[in-house]
Amino acid sequence: MVKVKLLVQVLLLSGVAIAFAQPEQTQSSQLDTLEFQQLMQLRHLAVEFFDYHQDFSLVNASTAAETKCLSELALLGQGLKARSMWALQMIDSWGHLPSGILYGSIRGLGNYEECIRINHEMSGGEELLGKFCFAFFDTSKYMGAGFAEFGNADLRTAVCFPNGCSGTFMAQLLRDVIQKAANITISPSFITINDGYCHTSVNPPLDGFAIFVIVFLSVLAGIVLLCTLWDYFLCEDQKKLPRLVKIWSLRANSRDLFRIVDSKSNPNVIDCLHGLRCMSLIWVIIGHAYIVSIRGPNINLVDIPTWIESAFSMLIKHATFAVDTFLFISGLLVSMISMRLIVKAKGKLNFPMMYLHRYLRLTPVLGVAIMVYMKILPIIGNGPLYDGVIPSVVQDCQKYWYWTLVYMQNYAVTDMCLQHTWYLAADMQLYIISPIFIFGLYFWGRKAVAAIVTFMLLLVACFITTMVINKYTLVLLQNGRQLYQPTHLHASPWIVGLLFGYYLHRTVGKTYNLSKLTVWIGWIICLGLIFTCIFALYPYSAYNMNLPTINEAFYISLNRIAWPLALCWVVFACKYGYGGMANSFLSSYMWMPLSKLSYSAYIWHMFMEYYNASVIRTDRFFCNYQVFVSFWAIFGFTVLMSYLLYMIVEAPFGGLQMWLLPSRPSSIVPKTPASNEDISKQPLASTSSSAPQPPLERVLSKEDEAASSAPVLDSKL
Repeated sequence: MVKVKLLVQVLLLSGVAIAFAQPEQTQSSQLDTLEFQQLMQLRHLAVEFFDYHQDFSLVNASTAAETKCLSELALLGQGLKARSMWALQMIDSWGHLPSGILYGSIRGLGNYEECIRINHEMSGGEELLGKFCFAFFDTSKYMGAGFAEFGNADLRTAVCFPNGCSGTFMAQLLRDVIQKAANITISPSFITINDGYCHTSVNPPLDGFAIFVIVFLSVLAGIVLLCTLWDYFLCEDQKKLPRLVKIWSLRANSRDLFRIVDSKSNPNVIDCLHGLRCMSLIWVIIGHAYIVSIRGPNINLVDIPTWIESAFSMLIKHATFAVDTFLFISGLLVSMISMRLIVKAKGKLNFPMMYLHRYLRLTPVLGVAIMVYMKILPIIGNGPLYDGVIPSVVQDCQKYWYWTLVYMQNYAVTDMCLQHTWYLAADMQLYIISPIFIFGLYFWGRKAVAAIVTFMLLLVACFITTMVINKYTLVLLQNGRQLYQPTHLHASPWIVGLLFGYYLHRTVGKTYNLSKLTVWIGWIICLGLIFTCIFALYPYSAYNMNLPTINEAFYISLNRIAWPLALCWVVFACKYGYGGMANSFLSSYMWMPLSKLSYSAYIWHMFMEYYNASVIRTDRFFCNYQVFVSFWAIFGFTVLMSYLLYMIVEAPFGGLQMWLLPSRPSSIVPKTPASNEDISKQPLASTSSSAPQPPLERVLSKEDEAASSAPVLDSKL
């Protein structure tokens, strides 16, 4: 009884101990030395439970289901007395009261496989299966205010019991152990077991839509396989390969994917955009890896505030600048290519065809992703945490998939289907209104530039006003739905890119002879802006100070202008020969294949993030090294998965689009930071670079791929 009472004490005291948002409270809360020594002798929770409930016939049952549960528990008790292996395994698989509660270890994950593999045959031919669940102890009200930001604040431990028992009834029995043995009163909500987080070895059957998705992907893969075999064994001359076979051939599409385009002779090509796009993609995946790791089952949660206050964490927390980079590149490419097209067409643009090509370029991959996330992700894995991550992704897609397909999810709903696709919606919306800016720049030149700058400053004022009036904050991506995802509040980088693209168009073919001093000044200002954007708030983070709302509003709104301005110099310097090592790195040929895969990588990287977070079986230690080990695994599998889906979805559908739709002589181009092979010859807006196309039609197909390759740190994962 004393030991059970100590269990309640440690649950309450641990809440105080790991309330790291209030360190002064932690220091003042001390455990009595004798109590702590007794606590260390506390037995396994399963042992306490079955020691107390030695005779389940004394427990009252109010329903037939509870009666069945008690009979299975009684059979379990008999098995324990007989030292039956299956019964001992059921107890052995329970999670312990976590070791290191005072250090922030609040999850006892138990042994998942040992529990669900229990299959004991009862009399009558029925089977008693192990049912793995989590018992949640509500300690959130004892936590510091900031604790919940890093995951569920409730202490939880794994429990295993017969599958005939409901979680609600087992929670009641656990409460009885504590209430009656310790002679205290506990609210029904203090201990809960949610059947939605329970697992057995019996998997639900596949529904019709899941079967359709599997068959659909299998058919696509089969077509690719057949066309690839045709390409290898039935066609000796690649020039005579049938167009439809070439569209679906893995060999032809892979050759195009890894083809190195020598564009140095073309003054319109900006090779460094490949590197900028890929580095931004990597930055985003790292940022998401940290979010997932922080919310995972860590044994050292008290170290997370220290990490947040470190200088290195500023690089991770500001991975959100990666999306600003994508928006900048998107605006730049739209401006450059559209201005050339409108000049050639003498002020005309084919709007319907322009929008149609862009929609058809993006949507097949996105549509397949929605189906895969919704129906394939839930069935390819399992684990104690699987139902804590995946169901929310599935439910959001079941409810709001159509908003994602029309690219309005960032305004229409809060719980978006595929949270990270909000960027696609923002970029599509900016693409739709881009002709207004392009026509203005074509007909009115500098006057239009002044009007566009004024419009951007009005958006900045709107952002500041929204934050100040509503007392919003973006610290740890709070209020991201109101401040981060709306297109009109995140348009500044795109507008800066648009104006810079117009400048490059007006000065095409011009050479610059800059002095070393000018180049040095340019790079110093550029790096100064970059480091200011990333590290300006470091003193506030290091000393745990709150930034006034008005200060934060000006910081966020102005850095969305300062960041793309710094990128303007990077692009300018690399394009005109003043980039040095930066240009050698960003313009390296090694970025081209990944640049072409950037759209698929953006779409599928969260699939790997979700899966990796859901199949965890043991607690982890949070540190930079461990997160980067996880990142490289996620990145590697993301590239592999992106390649496979690129070959069976993106490249073939892009090729079909180019083949079936009429040529596109006059229209706007790429959606975002994508490849830019020969932007001077770009015919239309978006196509798959791997699709077999005539030389003049395939020039800028990569440009579009960048649009989607811009992931972002989401507040909800």
